[in-house]
Amino acid sequence: MMKELWKSLLWPFSLLFSLAVRIRLLLYRWGILKQQRLDGIVVSVGNLTAGGTGKTPMVIWLAKHLASAGQPVAVLTRGYRSVELPADLDPAKKARQVSDEVVVMESHLGDRVPIGLGKDRYRAGRELEQKGVKWFVLDDGFQHLRLGRDADVVLIDGIDPFGGGLLLPAGRLREPISSLRRADVVVITRTAHDRALEEELRRRTAAPIFYAQTELLSLMRVFPGAPRPANDREREAKFFAFCATGNPPAFFADLARWDLALAGTARFPDHYRFTQRRINELEEFAAEMGAKAMICTEKDMLNLGGLKFTRFPVFTCRIAMRPNDPAGLWQTLVEIIERRRGKPV
Repeated sequence: MMKELWKSLLWPFSLLFSLAVRIRLLLYRWGILKQQRLDGIVVSVGNLTAGGTGKTPMVIWLAKHLASAGQPVAVLTRGYRSVELPADLDPAKKARQVSDEVVVMESHLGDRVPIGLGKDRYRAGRELEQKGVKWFVLDDGFQHLRLGRDADVVLIDGIDPFGGGLLLPAGRLREPISSLRRADVVVITRTAHDRALEEELRRRTAAPIFYAQTELLSLMRVFPGAPRPANDREREAKFFAFCATGNPPAFFADLARWDLALAGTARFPDHYRFTQRRINELEEFAAEMGAKAMICTEKDMLNLGGLKFTRFPVFTCRIAMRPNDPAGLWQTLVEIIERRRGKPV
């Protein structure tokens, strides 16, 4: 009831947001707002909704694929909403201001793939081109029309495809569903097959449709002590799950799919800054629910530096995105890029 009331109150603001988005799209379509193009090949990974579709794992998968094939590749990302990462969690072992998504990408990609940071992703790309980079994976790029791209990969969350059907702030859509016509490839995440959703998408886009699921690489115990893989006994615990992501139900659904037992859950706004008081409240709630351990996402773990857990061990999930047909997805992208560029890549 309260949720519907909030939607009604926010609906006029969604109309204003929709108008602004549509005007911006038209300005780019008419050439009034100009795109900037890099010499290298740009593959954009994005979505229609605010958070929670698996963009970061998909960016990592594409970057790893290109790096494994010997291609000089980099990731371009805005890197906004930075947090002060403490030295004990930072890969470089020093405190710095950096976004949580960037640190997750760094931890998976290592030194093989440089990451170009900044609001001006064209400028970051030009600097990397001077260092020999030929391929770019544009993180969260569907709405970043300022930078030209050779292929647009749009992720659709199979659990909540269209964020309630309304634009921000009443819903989770960042632009109208009709924008799917700009997509070159659609990837439905967190489900292996959904005929009804496919039919809905095919009414809105001619783009080929693929599927991908998040895979649990390892369950890591991060508190107390140094991070280490969970043992078999620890995996059998009843977990209290909490997260601050764009789509918390997707994380909780993944945990159930990975056969991790949940005593209860708590959700917070994306990039929520946890406090010691909030952690104390979460531990008390977890105890009331009969939990034996707590669990959060990799991204949330990075926002917990300096905070103390006194009643429960804390675990996190190290994950990867696995397309159902990786060869077919990659071949489709290559064909799109070659057709757009008019030459082999």
